[in-house]
Amino acid sequence: MNLPKTIALVAHDNRKKDLVEWVGWNWKELIKHKIFCTGTTGKLVEETLSNKVLKDGNIKFDIIKLKSGPLGGDQQLGALIVEGKIDIFIFLWDPMQPQPHDVDVKALLRISALYNVPTACNRSTADYLISSSLMHQKYEPIIKDYSEYINRNV
Repeated sequence: MNLPKTIALVAHDNRKKDLVEWVGWNWKELIKHKIFCTGTTGKLVEETLSNKVLKDGNIKFDIIKLKSGPLGGDQQLGALIVEGKIDIFIFLWDPMQPQPHDVDVKALLRISALYNVPTACNRSTADYLISSSLMHQKYEPIIKDYSEYINRNV
């Protein structure tokens, strides 16, 4: 992980307000990095950052909006994780509401764990990640060697 970091921001509908508030609180740190978001979350994050940046001057930020999660955005993000293109994953999911794409959500969280991507599923953990001294330095996560699994006899 070099600087700037690549941060993925995702939130279920019932948690989008929380993520927007979090982005509004941490915007000065976030605009230093490249941001990927799924669907509607991306529109809300871009709006929030644009409003903050306009008030503070003409600062540019880098945000890429993927498809909505249920329309393939979860898979797009999973592919980016597998390709090593996501450094930090903040996913405020709703543990109280079943999602029509629960299997995609589970697969996305599985991939982030498999590739050892720092992942926050709540605001407290997101706060710890964004305020870590590791945000401002190179960091190489240790990726488990899966060659034995890949080369197994079937």
